This record gives sequence, structure tokens and C-alpha cells, in this order.
Amino acid sequence: MVSQSRRPTRVPLLTARHKALLLSRARQHYHWTVDDWKHVVWSDESRFQLYRTDARVRTLPLATKSPEMNIIEDIRDALLHSVENRSPPLRSPMDLWTVLKDEWCELPPRYLQTLVESMPHRVAALLCVRGCPTRY
Repeated sequence: MVSQSRRPTRVPLLTARHKALLLSRARQHYHWTVDDWKHVVWSDESRFQLYRTDARVRTLPLATKSPEMNIIEDIRDALLHSVENRSPPLRSPMDLWTVLKDEWCELPPRYLQTLVESMPHRVAALLCVRGCPTRY
């Protein structure tokens, strides 16, 4: 008897409601071009305002559990990978902050551009799988 071990696939647990929200969001943005996506200010979850004005900056609310629609997830993973591979390991929160800022500045502009350019494909993939997890 041959035994095999495999790592479980890391995908978010999606309810029918999550899938419906993702599918709805994909349908709303299916017609967007790469140029449209270039005008999105990507964020994780927090929104900060000064003087209670949004300066006419529109926000793009994301459905929960939607890494397919948020390139910040990819950037966070790249930063995490850089931090975890540090030698010697970081010793303090200030060290972590310094390394994260340095690694952020080292992200190649082409990498960020590639992520933005992937958005039409991400939306199309979500539509194909009807809101289920994709390879993104």
C-alpha cells in the first residue's frame, strides 16, 4: 500500500451568499478595461477620511472572501514571503515595520502592473466558475 500526503488547497469557504455576491460583482465589472482598473486605489479593508470629505474618490466595495477581486491579497503574500525568508529572523515590531516598508519599495512596478492587468481575466474567471474560488 502506497501512502500519499498532500497539502490541502487553500481556498476560502464560500457560502451560497458569498458566491452570489462575487458573481454579482463580476457581472458589474465584466466590461471594465485594464485602463478602468488602473484608476482603482487598492486597499485591504480600512478607509480613512480627513475633514469628512472623500474628495470625490469613489470606493469599490469588495465582497467578503474575494481574493480574486483584490490584488492586495497577492501583494500581501509577496511581502509575507519576503519577511518569512529573512535571515536572521526579525526580532522586534520595529524591525518588521522597517522590513515591510523596504520590501514594499522593492516591489517591481512591472509586478504591480501585471496584477492590475490581470483584473479582466480574474473577473472572467469568476464568471466562468459562477462565483466559486478561482486560481487567483
